[in-house]
Order: sequence, then C-alpha cells, then structure tokens
Amino acid sequence: MLALSGADAEAYRRSLAEMTSHFERLMRESRRLIGRSDRAEHEMNTLNTLLQILAHQLEYRATHDDLTGVLNRSAVIDLTRQPLQKNRCCDDHSGLDHFKQVNDEFGHPTGNVAIQGIVGCLRRIVGDAGEIERVGCESFTVLIPAGDINAGDINKVLSLVQAMCEAIACQVFVNPVNRQITVSFGVSANPAGPSFDIAYSSADTALYHAKISGRNRVEVADEHYR
Repeated sequence: MLALSGADAEAYRRSLAEMTSHFERLMRESRRLIGRSDRAEHEMNTLNTLLQILAHQLEYRATHDDLTGVLNRSAVIDLTRQPLQKNRCCDDHSGLDHFKQVNDEFGHPTGNVAIQGIVGCLRRIVGDAGEIERVGCESFTVLIPAGDINAGDINKVLSLVQAMCEAIACQVFVNPVNRQITVSFGVSANPAGPSFDIAYSSADTALYHAKISGRNRVEVADEHYR
C-alpha cells in the first residue's frame, strides 16, 4: 500500500483491516500455544511430584519392614556401619520366647498382631534413644549409641533394655492370645571398630544364653560390662 501513490483512504482502511485480522489470528494462536505450554508444564510438575513420592515409597519399602514399619536387616547393616567404626554403641538383640507356639495355636495373622504389639512396647521404651530393626520373623535388634562404655554408660543401656523386657512381659495381648508373651534379650557393648557381623554375633550369643537360662531375661555378651 505504501508503494501505491494513488491509493485512497478506503484502500488503506481495507489494508489495515486485513492486517488487523491477521494479527488477531496470530494472537489467538499464541494464546493457544501458551495455554498448551502451561498445561504441559503443569503435567510435568505433577509427574515430577508423583515420581518423588514413588521414589520415597520405594526407598521406604527397601529399608523398612512391611509388618511393623521398623527398619529391616539391610537398613540395620547400613545404619550401624558408621557408628561401629567411629563411636561406641550397644547392639541389643531380642527374640520372642516360644513364639512358634503362638503361631501354631492361633495362626500367623494373630502372631503378626503380637509382633506389632511388641514393637509398640519397644517404641514406647526406646523413643529417640535408639533405632529398632526387625531382623527375622520374631527377632529384633535395637541399636543404642553409647558414650564412654567403660565409664558406666552400659548400665544406662542395660536399664533401658531391662525396661523393654519388663514392659513386654507386663503386656497382656488381646484375644485370641489373651496371655503374656515374653522376650529374651542379648546385649553386646562394642567399642569403636568391629564390624556389624561381629557385634550382631556377640549379641546373638548373649541372647542364646538368655534363652537357655530361663528366658524373659537380659544377658550381656561380655561379663566385663555387667
């Protein structure tokens, strides 16, 4: 239109109307693309959130026991490796007394309820003082960081373990069990340095002695720390 020197006002108006129409069409297309981009960004953010939730769930399932929600054996090994190498700690290994009789008499679902009740007792007593792990069907480990074991911190640990033993023995489990279930405990007091297998084996040996000594009791792996 600029090149047409003889164009009148009407021609300019028609040209301007046509340009305006094209511009409005481009604006509508731009808004449509922006809307699609916003939806795509929202969907990506939603998917990212879902992936984070899924990753958290997978990590939780990989490190926790399905029945009780406490840490599992693989998590125990990872959790104890650093404290055992750098600090003193106590490994408390526990096993339910005559638990097979409960399963045989009442069935595994009832046995599972009993296990959950025992974990509840352990949680109430341990609190933030240690970490509870389920390492077998009716076996649990409690990792308790300790300061200077030789200076008497082991006595505090033993008092805590004894409180766990007594709390479980005092609990009467609901129907159909409706009776006492006891737990035996083996404790190993470990200076910095030993591997998880050594600490666990030491506590397991103490647990064995607790079982053969009458059950529903606490035994320490090293008599020096008694």
